[in-house]
Amino acid sequence: MRVLVLGGTHHVGRAVVEVALRRGDAVTTLNRGLSRPPAPGVEALVADRTDPDAVRRALGGRSWDAVIDTWAWAPRVVADSARLLAGRAGHYGYVSSRAVYAWPWPAGADESAPLVTGDPGGQDGGDYAAAKRGGELAVAEAFGERALLARAGMILGPYENVGRMPWWLRRLERGGAVLAPGPAGAALQYIDAIDLAAWMLAAAEAGTGGAFNVAGPAGHTTIGDLLTIACQVIGSDAELVWPPAELLERENFPLGMEFGLRYPSDPHPTGIHDADVSAALAAGLTLRPLRETLADTWAWLRREGDPAPRPDTPFPAQWFDPVQERHVLELVRPLM
Repeated sequence: MRVLVLGGTHHVGRAVVEVALRRGDAVTTLNRGLSRPPAPGVEALVADRTDPDAVRRALGGRSWDAVIDTWAWAPRVVADSARLLAGRAGHYGYVSSRAVYAWPWPAGADESAPLVTGDPGGQDGGDYAAAKRGGELAVAEAFGERALLARAGMILGPYENVGRMPWWLRRLERGGAVLAPGPAGAALQYIDAIDLAAWMLAAAEAGTGGAFNVAGPAGHTTIGDLLTIACQVIGSDAELVWPPAELLERENFPLGMEFGLRYPSDPHPTGIHDADVSAALAAGLTLRPLRETLADTWAWLRREGDPAPRPDTPFPAQWFDPVQERHVLELVRPLM
């Protein structure tokens, strides 16, 4: 296909470019050209997406078979791009989020769960959930049944710049006793950025539209599996210490928030890691083994170094304090 990636330099966007090139697609990216040089074989267009005239000039009169958009801020930017491309692209895939569902998320919810309110013309991207919902509405208005709304769960894998697995891999690399966000058997539902990219491109080729929860099936893995396999991948001898969730809550130590395993005043949130993803699986979503996801992430970190922290994410500064970790470890030891 001829694929236009709006973004394409970080996290999911970079994964989309990589997978599309691997498929043999002709890839064009559009971004500000500030982050990193384009991958070999990519046609790189430069424009600030917040300037619709600049985007119009950069795209010219071109057309594409598919567009993939990862924008996460003001919905108006998505609306401008979607309207501009409505008659010039066959399919528009929007990387959305499960955050568009109204909180608290019901356990086992599918795509019919209640949604937050969003404004497709919204100028403010400060409310992430409302911004993503506004972006969904903007794409649906412009592309109708040709719009794919990928409501991704927690996204892991190479190029992740949110601060989850890069931080954890570095922490495990240092070894020693490591406080882990227990219980070890807590279910974890995630999607590898590479798997998300591959599914969205295949869906575009097949003309699949609509809204989908995109993650592995409930019960696919646990936090214990994740951190244990991570230790094996990097060759770490770290000792994982699993405190009760109630202890972390009592000590006001929000370890586990980075994985959605707990929230302030809610050590056992429901609906986070048990979404119904049967529709995406039926539409061809496949998952790489967890070990492969972690190995690719580790290889990327060793090759390129730690990613610059995103200004719009609180991890890890908000949830981890080494002094507090040592304090909680001292409390947990007598219980073991």
